[in-house]
Amino acid sequence: QGIGRPSVYHAVVVIFLEFFAWGLLTTPMLTVLHETFPHHTFLMNGLIQGVKGFLSFLSAPLIGALSDAWGRKSFLLLTVFFTCVPIPLMRISPWWYFAMISVSGIFSVTFSVIFAYVADVTQEHERTTAYGLVSATFAASLVTSPAIGAYLSASYGDSLVVLVATLVAVVDICFILIAVPESLPEKIRPASWGSSISWEQADPFASLKKVRKDPTVLPICITVLLSYLPEAGQYSSFFLYLRQIIGFGSASIAAFIAVVGILSIIAQTLFLSILMRSIGNKNTVLLGLGFQIFQLAWYGFGSQPWMMWAAGAVAAMSSITFPAISALVSRNAEADQQGVVQGIITGVRGLCNGLGPALYGFIFFLFHVELNELLPDNTSEKKTKQNSTVIPGPPFLVGACIVLLAFLVALFIPENSKASSTKKHSNNISSSLSNNLDQSNEEDIEPLLQDSSV
Repeated sequence: QGIGRPSVYHAVVVIFLEFFAWGLLTTPMLTVLHETFPHHTFLMNGLIQGVKGFLSFLSAPLIGALSDAWGRKSFLLLTVFFTCVPIPLMRISPWWYFAMISVSGIFSVTFSVIFAYVADVTQEHERTTAYGLVSATFAASLVTSPAIGAYLSASYGDSLVVLVATLVAVVDICFILIAVPESLPEKIRPASWGSSISWEQADPFASLKKVRKDPTVLPICITVLLSYLPEAGQYSSFFLYLRQIIGFGSASIAAFIAVVGILSIIAQTLFLSILMRSIGNKNTVLLGLGFQIFQLAWYGFGSQPWMMWAAGAVAAMSSITFPAISALVSRNAEADQQGVVQGIITGVRGLCNGLGPALYGFIFFLFHVELNELLPDNTSEKKTKQNSTVIPGPPFLVGACIVLLAFLVALFIPENSKASSTKKHSNNISSSLSNNLDQSNEEDIEPLLQDSSV
């Protein structure tokens, strides 16, 4: 089943097609969102994305545990299908479209299954590069698709854009069905589909409870929580903010996404490796958080389009934060705990995907930043009206303050505590081996059984 041996490239194609389809809808979604919710648009957008993110956080551990037992391919198919189901509903029924977006959060955890797929087909020393390739592919899919969607929307209307996005989603589903081979070896899967999944595996809060027991992972998780919360909120509302508050047109938004995406890919590939070698892992995290504070503050006080472009360049440099944190986590964890610790970080990010959009939507509502009318592209009337306030973007300024707290917490992250933990781990292994040897002297154990226990 599938074409060839399971590889990282199968995962890369699945991610690219899924997010390419959604990227095409960037411009039509802004229009449909405002037409459906003409009052409290930012608040409703935050609630929709918040419900979706929180449901994803609740369901991710269960789907991950089930994929560990039953294989990756079926759950890749399930997550991609339900993530893309709302796309054709945009033109059929906008209310059902937004309702399905919220409910689809239960299965919108493709990244969790993709990372598990990549872990199945790579060695430990290859994993960081493979994860970077998947993340760069995600960014690359969003570099081109919004521009293509904006062009098709302006030339042929939103209906064609929705049709093309639906066809791309169908191609992705067919690719999984036909071309993607199963990555999980048959021998490590249970004998039957009736194998039980414990509640501890499915409990989304179980990983968060484990954080308190590890003084190294705790500050890292707090840093991720405080830094990704504003990022998730910004991603959910920023394009709508550029269109209606700053006065960007559809073409300008598409160009903005493309430029920032390209700069982010360069930052995560070229600059990240240089910084990791020159200033170290922890200092790279601190530098990325510093860029993020500067970027959010600039978004908060910026009132002109050129300010958004300049802040976007800074935002590209701030994208080095999470890869650097993932590498820091990997260095501070034992070889047999890599998956658990990375899962904890992913769980924290999933929680932020639910809380961030809701937080930003509520702050926009609190400061009375509303859209009373949908203005055409390149219109500056609303921009002038909104920019008369001292702080055009209050949520971004609040986000900058939250990231400042993340920066202060990150100062307490140890650079590398693995050496001491390795010594402790080796002592535990030595003591356990000596106990096993004592038991083997007392009992008459057959050589075959002894070998299997080792």
